[in-house]
Amino acid sequence: MTRIKICGITEKSHALAAVESGSDFVGLVFAPSRRQVSISRAQEIVSVIKEHSNTVEVVGVFVNMPASIVNRTAVTCDLDCIQLSGDESWAYCGEINRPLIKAVRLAQGQDPEAICGALVSGDRLLSGQRHLYLLDSLVKDSYGGTGITSDWKLFREIAKQFPVIIAGGLTPENAARAIEMISPWGVDVSSGVESAGIKDVARIKAFVDVVRRVDGRE
Repeated sequence: MTRIKICGITEKSHALAAVESGSDFVGLVFAPSRRQVSISRAQEIVSVIKEHSNTVEVVGVFVNMPASIVNRTAVTCDLDCIQLSGDESWAYCGEINRPLIKAVRLAQGQDPEAICGALVSGDRLLSGQRHLYLLDSLVKDSYGGTGITSDWKLFREIAKQFPVIIAGGLTPENAARAIEMISPWGVDVSSGVESAGIKDVARIKAFVDVVRRVDGRE
């Protein structure tokens, strides 16, 4: 089954829509962003999620923040998992006290073997820590959530060797094609389930429905 992460949630109603639609992860952004949530807002959203589900995992998204702050926020907000979307080193990743998603931002046409070699090094250094890799588009001066479509051929080569979550320009309209081409462990969507920059309940449901239909055909 393809895991689904709805990221950039800022409202309790949208978190509930993600849970009720059948997503596996809900992402809250703590890094500077138009989708950034405060500690108090995050606590409110997490409370709603955990009231309605004991299986949906809440992921806190951080960018180049001191590990001590990340770990403290994880405890304060009862986060299940931490996503690092910045330039954090493998050594830094090892300081995080929660299961980890490490974002790897890739440009068109990069060498997949070189990337896989780097991820092998990451696996070795994080061998005692539950972790996954999230593949996203490399966009100048951005750390994700751009909606720019990724290099799916590159992602496919990496997904042959690692369980990965794919992100970057996914929408209800193209998610089926991406999954069929790449066969990822999971998919991540943010801007693709928004209308006019705001999460859209209908598009959240549509995205989850598309992914589940593809799963049913496999």
